[in-house]
Amino acid sequence: MKTYPLESITLNEAKKMQFKLVDIVTRHFKGTEVLSLGDLGVVSGLNKPSTTLKAEKVLAEFFQTEAAVLVRGAGTGAIRWSLQSMLKSGATLLVHSAPIYPTTQVTIESMNLKIIKANFNVLEELEETLSCIAVDAVLIQHTRQSIEDSYDIADVIHTVKKFNQDIPVLTDDNYAVMKVRKIGTQNGADLTAFSAFKLLGPEGIGCVVGKDEFIDKIVKWNYSGGGQVQGHEALEVLRGLIYAPVSLSIQAEVNDELVRRLNSGEVKGVTNAFLANAQSKVLLVEFDRNIAKDVLKKCEALGAAPHPVGAESKYEFAPMFYRISGTFRASDKSLEERMIRINPMRAGADTIIRILSEALSD
Repeated sequence: MKTYPLESITLNEAKKMQFKLVDIVTRHFKGTEVLSLGDLGVVSGLNKPSTTLKAEKVLAEFFQTEAAVLVRGAGTGAIRWSLQSMLKSGATLLVHSAPIYPTTQVTIESMNLKIIKANFNVLEELEETLSCIAVDAVLIQHTRQSIEDSYDIADVIHTVKKFNQDIPVLTDDNYAVMKVRKIGTQNGADLTAFSAFKLLGPEGIGCVVGKDEFIDKIVKWNYSGGGQVQGHEALEVLRGLIYAPVSLSIQAEVNDELVRRLNSGEVKGVTNAFLANAQSKVLLVEFDRNIAKDVLKKCEALGAAPHPVGAESKYEFAPMFYRISGTFRASDKSLEERMIRINPMRAGADTIIRILSEALSD
């Protein structure tokens, strides 16, 4: 089975990313502010905590965008606010011809958006669709939606903007931020949305970075004091982002080691192992029999996490052995019986090999 996972940054690149973010933080925050938990409530003239505003300025500078805003609802909320800032009810949204992420589908249905699909893997098809059908915006998921996906997000964005610079482009960069060299807005998109919870941050907080014209709308609509991201949450977002790149880079190295060891025959019963973005970049392990569900039960008893919390959240340090993603199941239902996904989280390759070997020996 051929997959096209996103290329992960190296450990050295991750260190530079960490150092860059810390440097920007020190340019916006005093030392005592870094050691505080920040302020609360709606500050006069800002309509949000001053700490939150500073954190948003840090994020905008780090991601090289005009503006940034922290929102409630994690990645789902960030995508929802982004789509609402770009589109009115009943507008036409162009997406990739693959299963749409379920929580994004909810937003699409609630906004009564008309969906047009094109195969982003074939740029000629994308160009033809743009020339034949008027679209009001384009949504691109940075990570893979189907096993065969191979598109380069920069090429897709460039194709759209080359056809019409005024078509707004939103990228869903969940599971890609701090793992790849450039997110959507750094490749020419108008907005990028992602979850801070997936980057060792606080529960329920999402982030949108990009152009002022859209960010300003989101800020204006989030005027309620109860809807504000508080100062201590904003600082927690920054702390998570600071530690995320190195941690995720080590995780990528472990994944590469596991592919080599499993495909060398180290664990009997495993016929194939490969990496894929499903949605996070994970190890997919295929067995010689339809035993996936039984293996997962055994692995949980051996210490593996049986399900995600935030899919790489601050709570998930034990390796996760889980069924393949919903979008992959939608593409081929038979895979669920013979394949599982493994995310090492903070574990080493030896731990994953041990758990898998003991489970299969039973």
